[in-house]
Amino acid sequence: MWGGADPAAAERAIEASLDLGVDWIDTAPAYGCGRSEEIVGRAIRGRRHAVRIATKCGLRWDRTAGALRFEARDETGRTVRIHHDLRPESLREECEASLRRLGVEAIDLYQIHWPYAPHPLEDAFAELVRLREQGKLRHLGVSNFGRAELELACEAGAIVSLQPPYNLLDRRIEAELLPWCRAHELGVLAYSSMARGLLTGAVTRERRFAPTDHRSRNPVFAAEPRRRVLAALEAARPLAERHGVSLGNLAVAWVLHQPGITAALVGARDERQARENVRAAGVALTAAECDELAAIFPELPWAPSKPGT
Repeated sequence: MWGGADPAAAERAIEASLDLGVDWIDTAPAYGCGRSEEIVGRAIRGRRHAVRIATKCGLRWDRTAGALRFEARDETGRTVRIHHDLRPESLREECEASLRRLGVEAIDLYQIHWPYAPHPLEDAFAELVRLREQGKLRHLGVSNFGRAELELACEAGAIVSLQPPYNLLDRRIEAELLPWCRAHELGVLAYSSMARGLLTGAVTRERRFAPTDHRSRNPVFAAEPRRRVLAALEAARPLAERHGVSLGNLAVAWVLHQPGITAALVGARDERQARENVRAAGVALTAAECDELAAIFPELPWAPSKPGT
């Protein structure tokens, strides 16, 4: 969904991140139809003690029990159809498969990737709690949940965290979800903290994405939104230079400084990007600088998020 990746380079990116003190890795079976978990498993071999693993469940490419969520292509070019499936028996199968691919005895944080109304969340959480009681899972979380689903999850006594999209261009969670999570002491693991690359400055007006890259079909990457973002990045550049970091680092640091945010998730294709990403953790922004950045960047009309982001 991101134009392809080199597995060996991805492993080196993970290894470099661990060397630099990163101690969480977030993945999902739907990323590459299991390949992402396999890559993570190889990269952490012999270093399990130094890292916590977060992965997900509820999206199957090998079953068709629920509605079609999206289509993607695997590394051979074959079309893969990803379906929702939150049935208890499916969740147990997914958990066992993830444990094998990751090469671990327990998953530190296991998250429902997307809610799916036809499969009752009560039944899903009951099964996940059983898996936690059996020692296969340590903590439970959710991704892409709204307020109603979060309330149900908390009533089940099941979860410790929410994983939503959040960045300078997409601040939808500030209205309700982020305050609610703070009030209920839920961790918030923000994904897309660099807005799928838009906030790095690398997505110029001339850049084109391959048809298999999901950004080629996202309206936020159209010419006018890009123009607005590039103008905002130029306005923010003096602040990045003042702190001696890249624009991407500045965007991630802003996310990390927001009240209630536990972590900012970032992606890296290779060791160079991994080393660059880590620099964001050392940026100390003042409250005034955070407000300045929030005022500079336009919120964009994000389409509904797709799994894999």
